Formats: sequence, structure tokens, C-alpha cells
Amino acid sequence: MLPRRSTVTRIAGAFVALVALAPPAVRGQEAERDLDRRVRAFLDRSRNDWRDLNVPYEDGQVLYDLVVEKGFTRGLEIGTSTGHSAIWIAWAMSKTGGKLTTIEIDERRHKAALQNLEEAGVAPYVDARLADAHQLVKELPGPLDFVFSDADKEWYTQYFKDVDPKLVPGGCFTAHNVLQGMGGIREFLDHVQSRPGYETKIDRTSRSGISISCKTAKTP
Repeated sequence: MLPRRSTVTRIAGAFVALVALAPPAVRGQEAERDLDRRVRAFLDRSRNDWRDLNVPYEDGQVLYDLVVEKGFTRGLEIGTSTGHSAIWIAWAMSKTGGKLTTIEIDERRHKAALQNLEEAGVAPYVDARLADAHQLVKELPGPLDFVFSDADKEWYTQYFKDVDPKLVPGGCFTAHNVLQGMGGIREFLDHVQSRPGYETKIDRTSRSGISISCKTAKTP
């Protein structure tokens, strides 16, 4: 015999009350698990749908792992596109207590990114700007501890120069597509690999490649 509706309602109400009375740490852990399930479900079902110069799934995982491993909290992304990499980075920063500022110049892509960030559940961890990164990157205040550059390759070196004074020791400047021989990439790699106070490596998880230049000391 099934319990009466009133009994079921009382049981459900009691469960909700118990959850509400749980210690903040317990409630926080449950909220984190809920967000993990939501983001993972979104990324899995859209895995083969990303276009508009978004990063591959594997590269998103590289960025996520780096942010979580190093505990980065003050992030900048140059080139949002429609938000695939931003979702990965923001998801990681939900673990570290951080927030990502991401810049996109194309209005259509910016609007699509806002929708995707909201659907994935990570919008609270992102400040998405519709702007020209050539100008805004210069104007944004620091300090920063994580940067991901995935915009116009010819401007990579300039983005690095603009960000360098704002990047804290221990912070990392990452750049996408560094194995694809696009214009500006060779000059960028020559520059970052010759900079004192930086250690640069290239993650070859995907064919496009991600350079990771981490600041080891304050630079002149």
C-alpha cells in the first residue's frame, strides 16, 4: 500500500529541512557536485558541436587541469568565441574560488557564449566582455595569475607584453594553436622562450598545441 500524499509531502519536507540544517561545508560540497554534474553533462552532449574556432575538448581539459593544479583565481581569456574554453576555465575556477574575465570582439559569438555559459552553469564565475582585446587587455587592471590567448595570432606577442607586468610570479600565460605554423606564432614563441624569469613548455595533447609560459620571478 502506497503512503498517502500528505505523508510523502511531510517526508520530502523533512528531507529538505535536514539539508538546510546541514553544516555549510556539507551544503557547499553538494552544490559543487551539482555543478560538476551540470557542466559535465553540458560538455558531453555538446562535445562534437563546437565550431567558430573553439578549442577541442582535449585542450579544454588541459586548461582545466592547469588551473586546478596551480590554484589560479584571477583569469583572463583573450578570444571567447562561443565559450567552450571559457566553460572549462570557469569550471576550474569554481574549484579555486576564482573568476575569469573573457573578451570577444564578435557580437554574435559573444551572445552565443553568454547562452552557453549560462546553460553550463558557470556564468557566475565569468565576466564576459564584448570588446576589442587590442585595447581592453592594455586597460584591464591586474594582478592576474592565468591567461589564455586564443585570438589573432599576429597579436600574441603584443598580448603577452601587455599582460606581463600584471602577471604575478607563479602565474602562467598560455596560448593556443602554437604547433600550427600560423603567422605570428614563431615570433611569439621566440619572444616568450627568450624572456628572463619565464619557463615555457608546449603541451602536445592535441595537434594544435598549447604553450604554457609560467613566470618564475618578477620581470623587469
